Amino acid sequence: MAKRTPLQLTPALLFTLICAAPALAKSPVATGTGGAVATISEKASESALKILNQGGNAIDAAVAAAATLGVTDPFSCGIGGGGFMVIYLAKENRVITIDHRESAPAAATYRSFTGPDGKALDFETVVASGLSVGVPGTVRGWHEALERYGSMSFKQVLAPAIDVASKGFTVTPTFSRLVQMNEPKFAAFPDTAKLYLRDGKALPAGSVLRNPDLAKAYRDIAARGYRAFYSGPMAKAIVDTVTHPRTAAGRTVPAGTMTLADLSNYEARIRQPIHTTYRGYDIYGMPAPSSGGTTVLEALNILEGYDLKSMPRDRAEHLYIEAARMAFADRNAYLGDPEYVDAPVEGLLDKKFAATRRALIPLDRDPGVAEAGNPYAFVTDPSYPMVPRSAAAAQRPESMHTTHLAVSDKDGNIVAYTFTIESWGGSGMVVPGYGFLLNNELTDFDFMAPAPNVIEGGKRPRSSMAPTIAFKNGKPAFTVGSPGGATIITTVLQTIFNYVDLGMPMDQALNAPRISSRNGSTIDIEPGFPGSAQARALEGYGHKWDPQPDEIGAANAIVFNQDGTVTAVSEGKRHGIGTALVQHKAH
Repeated sequence: MAKRTPLQLTPALLFTLICAAPALAKSPVATGTGGAVATISEKASESALKILNQGGNAIDAAVAAAATLGVTDPFSCGIGGGGFMVIYLAKENRVITIDHRESAPAAATYRSFTGPDGKALDFETVVASGLSVGVPGTVRGWHEALERYGSMSFKQVLAPAIDVASKGFTVTPTFSRLVQMNEPKFAAFPDTAKLYLRDGKALPAGSVLRNPDLAKAYRDIAARGYRAFYSGPMAKAIVDTVTHPRTAAGRTVPAGTMTLADLSNYEARIRQPIHTTYRGYDIYGMPAPSSGGTTVLEALNILEGYDLKSMPRDRAEHLYIEAARMAFADRNAYLGDPEYVDAPVEGLLDKKFAATRRALIPLDRDPGVAEAGNPYAFVTDPSYPMVPRSAAAAQRPESMHTTHLAVSDKDGNIVAYTFTIESWGGSGMVVPGYGFLLNNELTDFDFMAPAPNVIEGGKRPRSSMAPTIAFKNGKPAFTVGSPGGATIITTVLQTIFNYVDLGMPMDQALNAPRISSRNGSTIDIEPGFPGSAQARALEGYGHKWDPQPDEIGAANAIVFNQDGTVTAVSEGKRHGIGTALVQHKAH
């Protein structure tokens, strides 16, 4: 047979090559006419595309991508943690959410994080310990997603991640840097040090990392389903790690109280999404115990009262900053696990309540730290119990480390999925024999009572995760989400603001310098922003920047274009650049 040249490629063969070798198309932006995926990991995006090409739907592909992220980005996410999934079911034309946030062990009390003197325990000491580990929800969440809305089995969707864990992957500079940041924490736990350190130092970029123990854990789940995680040998290994942490010689850390009953009793929750309208879009987000959806939507309601398109950019951005400030004041005062806290969500999302908050924002200056509003005046049920608002105390910084992925399929189903193990490297403890890190999610609780987010047995800590799906004229318009602790909320809000109000294409909206106002005396910004014309203009309103700029978030999005194509968008610069893939290339 004559050698085929590139010019002789038929359209069918070209499509086959594109689907079979997605690595050739590595890019943070991709447009096509079939399914699409955007993640921060090339391997994870490839796993999702593989499942789509095998006939799986967006739910199947999202679990495949998430499992692979647990291999390639284990310091942000994994089966030792939990998360929130927002799903659009095209055939049924409805949005549902799956809450598989970690929960506190049954033995936890409001005094779990206080010492004998009644003062809060040292935060960093709690992080790297069994005391910080919540009951993981990820595997149960994946099970609910696949069982209810997927088309494939655990065995099928975990196969790509098992392959990556078994064969290994090349350590990136970002991966190596994250290990280096965690060297002291990882060195405290021999099982973690064995996996991620060499002679006490971070694995160098370019080395190949294999994780056969994680491959084994995935194989067990593939064979036995979620029960392999929540009962039996794996569950016992998790509980033993939490209650009897294996530490390096001379080190001791606080033990946790998790039991086998805590694991076997864990349940994911199917919850109705929250909703608002914004300039012709219907915006759906994650309800409590995530505060992300409510806070993003409240801020959008505040912004909707301004004609932002007619304003100079600096004034529009000033109002974005202040809308976020107001929404955060209310978030901090009222939101928590809805099974423990009667949060006035109806009032917080009322357009008239937004108008009362908007009236407090000067157009020409920063008014400073805001007090919480009174959403109870806008709750329609007169018998709804009023919860005293929390004092406007300084909020403890949340971990910035999570991951978000976006997937759609050829039939129009969409998954926006944010999941985490909390801090970089979670608690720092790898479960022996199973190769995954356990979360430190319980540090998301307030350490001191009273507060709506104080720890209690079985309670889920308040989160900032904000997976979001938007529709226009009844059809999907875009989806977006991000990691970043409390900055998740402002990243999602600012991306929507940039895209809808400033008219930026989604890749520019996502890559623009991030400004994160969370009702503090200073505003978080990224390196390179101070001294810019944009910064100087906002300083004219009295805004002050945090003196230590840092990278904020690593977002992913999909835009559903009016011509029927889809555009997947990942980070163009943050976290080592993301990977967007589609099933077809647009011509």
